[in-house]
Amino acid sequence: MAANMYRVGDYVYFENSSSNPFLIRRIEELNKTANGNVEAKVVCFYRRRDISSTLIALADKHAREMEEEMENPEIVDLPEKQKHQLRHRELFLSRQLESLPATHIRGKCCVTLLNETEALKSYLEREDVFFYSLVYDPQQKTLLADKGEIRVGNKYQADITDLLKEGEDDGRDQSKLEIKVWDPNSPLTDKQIDQFLVVARSVGTFARALDCSSSIRQPSLHMSAAAASRDITLFHAMDTLYKNAYDISKAISALVPQGGPVLCRDEMEEWSASEANLFEEALEKYGKDFNDIRQDFLPWKSLASIVQFYYMWKTTDRYIQQKRLKAAEADSKLKQVYIPTYTKPNPNQIMPVGSKPGVNGAAGFQKGLSCESCHTSQSAQWYAWGPPNMQCRLCASCWIYWKKYGGLKTPTQLEGAARTATEAPPRGHMTRQEVQGLSPFTSSAGRAKLLAKNRQTFILQTTKLTRIARRVCRDLLQPRRAARRPYAPINSNTIKAECVIRLPKAPKLPLKVRATVRPTLATIVKELAIQAPLKLKAPRGTPTPINRNQLNQSRASTNILGVKRPFENVGGGLQYSANGRPFTSGMRTTSQSVIKRQKVNPGDAPNPVVFVATKDTRALRKALTQAEMRRAARKPHLPVRVKVPVPARPLLVPSVPASTTEPIVLED
Repeated sequence: MAANMYRVGDYVYFENSSSNPFLIRRIEELNKTANGNVEAKVVCFYRRRDISSTLIALADKHAREMEEEMENPEIVDLPEKQKHQLRHRELFLSRQLESLPATHIRGKCCVTLLNETEALKSYLEREDVFFYSLVYDPQQKTLLADKGEIRVGNKYQADITDLLKEGEDDGRDQSKLEIKVWDPNSPLTDKQIDQFLVVARSVGTFARALDCSSSIRQPSLHMSAAAASRDITLFHAMDTLYKNAYDISKAISALVPQGGPVLCRDEMEEWSASEANLFEEALEKYGKDFNDIRQDFLPWKSLASIVQFYYMWKTTDRYIQQKRLKAAEADSKLKQVYIPTYTKPNPNQIMPVGSKPGVNGAAGFQKGLSCESCHTSQSAQWYAWGPPNMQCRLCASCWIYWKKYGGLKTPTQLEGAARTATEAPPRGHMTRQEVQGLSPFTSSAGRAKLLAKNRQTFILQTTKLTRIARRVCRDLLQPRRAARRPYAPINSNTIKAECVIRLPKAPKLPLKVRATVRPTLATIVKELAIQAPLKLKAPRGTPTPINRNQLNQSRASTNILGVKRPFENVGGGLQYSANGRPFTSGMRTTSQSVIKRQKVNPGDAPNPVVFVATKDTRALRKALTQAEMRRAARKPHLPVRVKVPVPARPLLVPSVPASTTEPIVLED
């Protein structure tokens, strides 16, 4: 009866999905709806599987810092399996509230704030026990340290001095340790002190009547007198008496100086009505978390001012009225609710309770399946777990562990067990971009660009048991048929389980391996050299200048028509540019094609094929018209007919000797 009775403040399991783990919540309120159902207003707790990997890295960093501060960091000595299970006990508190049906409650648990002096191993020894140390904000996606942590340790304790002996003098300067503000051995009697306090209240009431802002806030004489009777006026009167050596005449003169009466106001008078309403709203939302109240509601107020106003506000009738309203609401709400034990079968149950289990698995599943967590093949009850196509299942105890703690007892590949950071991946299964990214000759910027190219790639690496199972269970696997139908799924767990059964009975005979005659490396190199001979690269010419029209020759003697040249240079076979100067190796003629050298970036190139245009391809592009180029781009599947232009032959000009003795005859 007591186990099924749930009260406000209990930590409970909620089930929102038949296949997902339980939700862990804390009950804040129990409300009865109009249709008679009970709803629970709860505080949300999140698991490690519910937050992003970036925040998990921050949580691990915080855990390492706590390990360094702990007096007995025993987590370092824990085995890997217990470390894995300890991560399932870690939760993250949130300020988020939600309402859930009370009928979805599946049991109680315990959640505590992680203490630095508490042994982490103690959480594994107790059932349904969790801990938290960080606060998670689902909206902002941030993690913050909980401000309510208990600070225990030598660095948080006060240094207590030794007890003074009888007659021993304290050598410390008392004026630096405390300030004296009142002397009980004064010459005044209690009646005289009370009379002086009445005078101080009267001066305070008169000062509020003269002050414009105070007359607006306290328009009546009764309100001004009540404000003048507060503790701030009495403290000021007693301080004035002490400073004037308990001389009443001097003290009264100090209360009313030459400029007018002294006005003393506390936080209750400094705050306006709208600011007080904001404070009450913030107090309803955050409680006594004054830092959050100041940050979100009253940023123009100091923290000391908010704390003083809170304790003065508790002495007002407003606080008493709200307290009575909350008490009346609490009386109308439910204090506890009884939820019977949930006995309906789970939809993931793959074998009804009471039926005879199979030798290697439950009915409906293939023979040879075992539990994904503890790897047992015998269980009174089996539950489907993971993707349906994988046909994974859990035994009864591992299923309860999965529902409560959100993980498996041992790390698996399906759950996300990853390779350690120091272990390098095999390069035989890596892509070209990843191999180049790991090269020491690649820059950091280029490495990041290359590795970011294939973030969705994955590798398939077989284990030793898988390779053995291929030969031992050849009749179940049927490799030839599987190779013809690569899309058909293969239940590897069944084959591995059957392999474990057959392996001890398998004959210890060497495998028959067909010898393959392979040519030597020298023969392969010679054949490759014959099929694809190496092409020598042509030597590069002089670098092209930035402005191709600027050469080393002086342009002082040139004019618009060009420089004069002798007639005999015309037939020499040399080509000239428009300004009459011969072309050099750094200049091109109008008949030469413009070739721009482009460096292909491997990170930008498609994977795994790279297309690089040759000189002939670029020359053919020049032969295409603009219309043909557009037509080829719109219909890339059609062949392109290119008319190769006939190269123009240079005109043969008869050579004329440089000098002649015969006269030149001009005939009309």
